[in-house]
Amino acid sequence: MIRFIVSNRYRVISHISSWINHSTRVNRIYQKFISEIVMLSYFRCVMEEVVHIRDIQKAYTTVKALKGVTFSVPRGSVFGVLGPNGSGKTTLLGILLDVLKADQGSYEWVGYSEPHQARQQIGSLLETPNFYSYMSAADNLRISAKIKGRGEEQIDEVLKLVNLFERRDSRFSSFSLGMKQRLAIAAALLGKPDILVLDEPTNGLDPVGISEIRDLIRQLNHSGTTIIMASHLLDEVEKVCTHVAILRKGELLTTGSVLDVLNDEDRIELDAADRKALMSALSRNSSLKNLREDGVVQCSAVDGYTMNQINQYCFEQGIVLTHLVKKKRSLESKFMEITQS
Repeated sequence: MIRFIVSNRYRVISHISSWINHSTRVNRIYQKFISEIVMLSYFRCVMEEVVHIRDIQKAYTTVKALKGVTFSVPRGSVFGVLGPNGSGKTTLLGILLDVLKADQGSYEWVGYSEPHQARQQIGSLLETPNFYSYMSAADNLRISAKIKGRGEEQIDEVLKLVNLFERRDSRFSSFSLGMKQRLAIAAALLGKPDILVLDEPTNGLDPVGISEIRDLIRQLNHSGTTIIMASHLLDEVEKVCTHVAILRKGELLTTGSVLDVLNDEDRIELDAADRKALMSALSRNSSLKNLREDGVVQCSAVDGYTMNQINQYCFEQGIVLTHLVKKKRSLESKFMEITQS
């Protein structure tokens, strides 16, 4: 009777909520009891994590690729590891997949006592897809399944999922870059893994190919797959990821939900004939923050505090504004602020 769908934005849709509130067959005690079950189930979905990464460090001779990286990945999320080239993204994914060994630190795939047990439930795509050019898509997947030791009976299923079933008998050499990338994801899906780890899944693709891969990632996540993906593209992370960790030169700068980390809050610009008095008045207003002077006075407002309220406040302080404008802050400016601070 109770069914929940947790989307990639962790919005929980309860198909019983209307029935709970309006049914004459359920008294208030049962309504309260069922509501508590609903909330407990929701928080369990949101708070459960799939991997814990603790103080991971890795160096190549004199180059420190990772410098004490620590964060956790929520189950059911699309988690983006974002950073410019050379920030340590691929190295980190390689360590999580047991391809590379960390010099220091540890990681734990939740629910698995041994790394090899976790690997059986992880599909991965690192670097460039590697298939036999003269073989068909289906034959290449058969080889992948035999190497994995599972998933051969799912070849048609995964080809349909990545929209390549009609080309299953075509040679790999005849595929576009986007099709090759989708075939690599199909190979990663053999064995029905709970987790996908993807390194730059849209790298080198044209806009059509990028759109195809993004749609596929969303589709897989909606079906319940946790996806960890590395990217140097801010736009990609903002469009498909629910959570993000930002790396720069091996250091973790920040991590959290995309909405929190890449918060594109508006910037408010003000000015008055007596700018000193304006700065003084605004500094006393608890609804305004991030106050600074840069050609004009700039600040941001807490949620719900309007431009009309700002103008009214200044007027009550004896200040007549000569300039009052709200400017949308770009995600790019927020990202640059994080990576250059």
